[in-house]
Amino acid sequence: MFEVTTQAYASKREHYEDLCHQARGLLEGEPDVIANAANFSALVYHSLPDLNWSGFYLYDGTELVVGPFQGKPACIRIALGRGVCGTAAQTRETQVVRDVHDFDGHIACDAASQSEIVVPLVRADGSLFGVWDVDSPSVARFDADDRAGMEALCAVFMAALESR
Repeated sequence: MFEVTTQAYASKREHYEDLCHQARGLLEGEPDVIANAANFSALVYHSLPDLNWSGFYLYDGTELVVGPFQGKPACIRIALGRGVCGTAAQTRETQVVRDVHDFDGHIACDAASQSEIVVPLVRADGSLFGVWDVDSPSVARFDADDRAGMEALCAVFMAALESR
């Protein structure tokens, strides 16, 4: 059985490296994308401090639809280009939002969310799979180390998806 490990880390970068290692082990050999997305969401949610939501919005060919996540109930559908998730999906660029109240068009699914990071999930063939969305109840929770760490975690997830 897989178990999430928690320990003290010398740096945020080291914490993300360990999370990537754990994610590889968690996803290895499991072909079901929903099971992997659910476990990935739980791993991140329970391993990183100061989060109130972590999960997936999956692209259905028209819009983003909520997928496996941890946290309070979320918005179900998000149009491309709308909000932080829709912007990340449309631009295919990670969005790091220091204060969601300063993001024009932010969609407030949980009023407690104050900052957000969203990583677009793009398949090897260039098609959009969806986005990875993480929220925090603290302003300025996410920085460049979080961006690099979340992008590395998403690369692990997408590699597992592509290998099935």
